[in-house]
Amino acid sequence: MNAPAVEVTEPANRRAGGRLGRKVLRGIPMGSFPTLVRKIPVYEMVPDEAVELIHQESLSILEEVGCEFRDDEAIALWRAAGADVSDTRVRIDRALLMELVSKVPSEFTLNARNPQRSVRVGGNNSIFVPMYGAPYVRDLDNNRRYGTLADLQNFHKLSYMAPALHSSSSVICEPMEIAVPKRHLHIIHSALKHSDKPFMGIVTSKERAEDTMAMAGIVFGEDYVRDNPVLVSITNCNSPLVWDATMLDAMKVYARHNQPLILAPFALCGASTSASAVGAVAQVNAEALAGVAFTQLLRPGSPQLYGQFMVTVDMKTGAPMGGTPEAAQMMYLMGALARKYRLPWRTSGFHVGSKLNDAQAGYESNMLMHAAILSGANYIWHSAGWLEAGLTCGYSKFATDCEQLVGWYKYAGGLPFDDFKEAMAAIREVGPQGHFLGTQHTLEHFESAFFMPSIMDFNSFEQWKVEGAKDHDTRGREKARNMLADYEEPKLDEGIAEGLTDFIARREEALPNSVS
Repeated sequence: MNAPAVEVTEPANRRAGGRLGRKVLRGIPMGSFPTLVRKIPVYEMVPDEAVELIHQESLSILEEVGCEFRDDEAIALWRAAGADVSDTRVRIDRALLMELVSKVPSEFTLNARNPQRSVRVGGNNSIFVPMYGAPYVRDLDNNRRYGTLADLQNFHKLSYMAPALHSSSSVICEPMEIAVPKRHLHIIHSALKHSDKPFMGIVTSKERAEDTMAMAGIVFGEDYVRDNPVLVSITNCNSPLVWDATMLDAMKVYARHNQPLILAPFALCGASTSASAVGAVAQVNAEALAGVAFTQLLRPGSPQLYGQFMVTVDMKTGAPMGGTPEAAQMMYLMGALARKYRLPWRTSGFHVGSKLNDAQAGYESNMLMHAAILSGANYIWHSAGWLEAGLTCGYSKFATDCEQLVGWYKYAGGLPFDDFKEAMAAIREVGPQGHFLGTQHTLEHFESAFFMPSIMDFNSFEQWKVEGAKDHDTRGREKARNMLADYEEPKLDEGIAEGLTDFIARREEALPNSVS
């Protein structure tokens, strides 16, 4: 694969020509890369026998201990399917469990409002998705404060402009000034208005999930969203072994619309799991499989994502930690299990504990993204912006993460040999003691041969000093500011835009201003 810089596609509503080219040359690439097709092997951390041991123990957990499903309809569905149900505790026979899990397709297309942005999920495909859920932002002036709707819109704009991000997520940061009962409407509207990439849904209540699907129906067509995946939503099992009513309500809305869910236990290893990486994986695997199986009671064959969010806790303080070696090791095990089940799967890329976009953030990010890529993850979430264990989304971190994703995209795409013959001819052309800067091969490949980041600084000390002696965090904020200055909205059809505005107005009139 050639360097992705030459594969940038132009948005359909953007005119071709010099301005786009100038932006690319200034280090602000537009458009988006296609789905990343990994051309490097996955890394198997343990032998097949160890994977099988974890698998069998997970099945035993669900047969012997069971999992809570705290919802009357869910309990009725499990009972009708033949599970052993006692109150809200469901014990699932391994044959029934694996029969249901086997119904999930191994790959699916996630459709964008701009078809050029649609992506494939599963198999050897990977997509990068920005973070989700931060109440705080670290802003363009390096202040930590509550997020606003303007911040959320900015992050959706940056997501749209970052070529290696394949989705705009949804709640990148919380617009805290908007009343909680109405907040979801503005989150989804921003994701649909400011980007034409795939997005994520809202899961905090049945009604909010239904509103999300209604807004998606306005954009894509009601008939289309009944069957075709256009968004991904996250549902978390409350470790240990509880699927609560809120998550199950969201599952019912989305799965019945054939919309993929991430079935991801939220595990603080050592607190909500045993203090063992392998033990934690066995538990989380059981929880995830139970969620995946339940979606197939709702709509057999619906696309789903096996998922996990597993971080270790500081055993001195109880605080969650980010890029630890155990978190990376657990990713490799979950990837091996996902391949065993032929399930598309989600993990996290750049989730860190650092409060700033500093050296710690870089070390943590590299530890986890390397594991995400080499473990074969399909949906790599939290790939831009994450700071402070997810409490904060940073503008600088967002911009620098997006730049690093271009490098990871190239890394996972494998080494190309398509120009090898021409490269060998250039050696013969130059001979001893020459240079390659003027050869035809160099002139044709200098833009795409190597990853050339613009935020990272490789100048001499003297040049760096002349240019202001800026650290990486400062350069990241400048990059984010420049990108936002160059943003051009991918316009919605006028009728669709009015339909969304009218829907939001009607729903806001009906919804309360505060949570009762």
